[in-house]
Amino acid sequence: MTLRVGLGVDAHAFADGVPLVLGGVAFDSPRGLAGHSDGDVITHALIDAVLGAAGLGDIGSLFPSDASTPEGVSSLDLLRHALTQVRDAGYTVVNADCILVGEQPRIADRRTELERVLAEIVAAPVSVRATTTDRLGFTGRGEGLAAQAVGLVETVA
Repeated sequence: MTLRVGLGVDAHAFADGVPLVLGGVAFDSPRGLAGHSDGDVITHALIDAVLGAAGLGDIGSLFPSDASTPEGVSSLDLLRHALTQVRDAGYTVVNADCILVGEQPRIADRRTELERVLAEIVAAPVSVRATTTDRLGFTGRGEGLAAQAVGLVETVA
C-alpha cells in the first residue's frame, strides 16, 4: 500500500445574481461566487487535492474555463469526474479535510450537511471547517471566499 497526499487551494470573487454554493450545498445569500462553473471553492479545492495526491494535475487541466466545460456546471459533477480519474489511476481516497476562508457565510449550522454531501461522493470521510482572516485581505473585506483542502489517497490493492 502506498499513501499519497495532495493539497488544493481555490478562490473566487463574489458576484451578484448567482447562487452561493459551497460543498455542493446552496446557501441563502444575495451574492454567489463568480466562475465558469458554480464557483464552489470548497469543492474546487477538494478536486485539486485528490487530483494532486494521485499525480493527475489540477482542476484546470481536466475542466478548462472554456467551451469544453459547460458554463454553470455543478462542481459536484466535476468532483465525480475527477474521482473517476483518480480511481482509474489506481487510487482510492482515504479521507479529506477542507477549510473555507471568509467572514461570511457562517457554516457551523450546515457543517454536517456539507460533510455528508461531499463524503457520499468521495466515498470516504470528509471534514469541513471554516476560518476568518480577522478582516484582512480580500476575504476579510468581503470581496470573495477561498478554500483549502488536503486529500489522502492510497493505492488500490
